[in-house]
Amino acid sequence: MPTIQTHPFGSTGHLSSRIIFGSFAVKDAHPDQAAKALELLYSYGINHIDTAPGYGDAELRVGEWMEHHRSDFFLATKIDVSTYDQAKTQLERSLNRLRVDAVDLLQLHNLTDETKREFVMAEGGALDYLIEAKAKGLTRFIGITGHGFQAPQRHLETLQRQAFDSVLAPCNYLLMQNQAYADAFGRLLQHCRLNGLPLQTIKSAARRKYPGRRWSHATWYEPLSDPKAIGLAVKWVLGIPDLFVVSTGDISVLPHILSAAAEFRESPADQDMNLLASEQSMEPLFT
Repeated sequence: MPTIQTHPFGSTGHLSSRIIFGSFAVKDAHPDQAAKALELLYSYGINHIDTAPGYGDAELRVGEWMEHHRSDFFLATKIDVSTYDQAKTQLERSLNRLRVDAVDLLQLHNLTDETKREFVMAEGGALDYLIEAKAKGLTRFIGITGHGFQAPQRHLETLQRQAFDSVLAPCNYLLMQNQAYADAFGRLLQHCRLNGLPLQTIKSAARRKYPGRRWSHATWYEPLSDPKAIGLAVKWVLGIPDLFVVSTGDISVLPHILSAAAEFRESPADQDMNLLASEQSMEPLFT
């Protein structure tokens, strides 16, 4: 079985698989189901896991893996609270659930709301604790993540105020057809390249928001489910040099993402992507 390409994860010294396992996919998984997911990650050479305290039981499932396989993975989790004390309590809980003494990357989760950002970055805010945690060796690196249309621009603003080691933002074909978003994302990517920061992406295989109240997958949006469609979507993002793709948070989609990434050689043509968007009735998640 072909393995997935690796690429330097910015200036961290880690050679990361270009697909990062999004552990939201195992938030409700039975341990046996999670064990099968781990086998799949190994078979494709995935060496990087992204999790968060708000992902249900994901940290617990990943913790079961870390007990025996810690050295095989670059491990990232997140902080989604605003104050120093809250962040300290949250990381202590995450380390316990993950069964580790430290993580490789600790990220401020969804730092795109301007008001929340001010609380996080103020004296006594969560950022103060992340800096302290890094100094104490509880994490090797600190980063920022973001959702929504404003994520690239908000990240650029944040990076002017504080140095971070990694960045995460949405990226998919349909979203990047919006010129304003594409321009902001391009500026963010350029900043990351110049400063040795890895740029992780989410929502590569998003199809649209659910047209009704019934959800067909674990994610809040409807992902693509056809293997060929998933393959085109994932390969398109991988076609942008230096990007990393966090896998979709649904365990049924995971095998198709990994298979597509292992087959990746070049970006699909725009005409193929336009046809995909039409055939799959794709709609932007963010405007």
